[in-house]
Amino acid sequence: MKKHTQIFGLRAIIEAINANETIDKVFLQKGLKGDLFTELETLLKQKGINFSYVPIEKLNRLTKNNHQGAVAQISPITFHNLDALVEKTLESDATPLFLLLDQISDVRNFGAIIRTAECTGVNGIIVQKKGGAPVNGDAIKTSAGAVFKIPICKVDHIKDAMFHMQASGIKVIAATEKTNDTIFDVSFKEPCAIIMGSEGRGINPSVLKLVDAKAKLPLLGEIESLNVSVACGALLYEAVRQRL
Repeated sequence: MKKHTQIFGLRAIIEAINANETIDKVFLQKGLKGDLFTELETLLKQKGINFSYVPIEKLNRLTKNNHQGAVAQISPITFHNLDALVEKTLESDATPLFLLLDQISDVRNFGAIIRTAECTGVNGIIVQKKGGAPVNGDAIKTSAGAVFKIPICKVDHIKDAMFHMQASGIKVIAATEKTNDTIFDVSFKEPCAIIMGSEGRGINPSVLKLVDAKAKLPLLGEIESLNVSVACGALLYEAVRQRL
């Protein structure tokens, strides 16, 4: 685990990016101008690093130091290479089970999902570089340390991971209410990757068109959806049940 999880200051963040530090997200002060600020903005876009513009009050809460209008969150883990992870998993005796997260944004949901994934023998979690929750202190705490025990990969777009899975003979199953099939109608016995959508939007429609199967959870009450981490747990344990 890396000792520092935060960098502040325009020049310091630029140097960290150029040194290939694993940066999860950068917060930039709204309305800030200047050559150094523009240089950082350009670098973030070139490298595809997740960033957002926030009020100065947000930055002041993140650090008590002189942030100069920019704070970066450093990932405490080293992300795995997707190609290598899939190849290693396929060469093992276990039936592959992967988890694709389509922009889960809440860090506590993210942490809870990581914890359940580790407990259910998931071989790896794949997230997008942009739009998803960072691996920060809250995610680590909610995962009960599981974040250090399960491989996590980052891809430019979740479709990249889907195409790689499908080309490797791994079925992609979407957790969505837009189907008549429940999780009990779909087979999780063969190599598969389960894709979970974001808290508000669900799975992106363009992503949903490309999956091999869809599965929903039967809901017997009046509320129309479950918390994403709870839903993910239900799907993963149905996969475990079928495979036992």
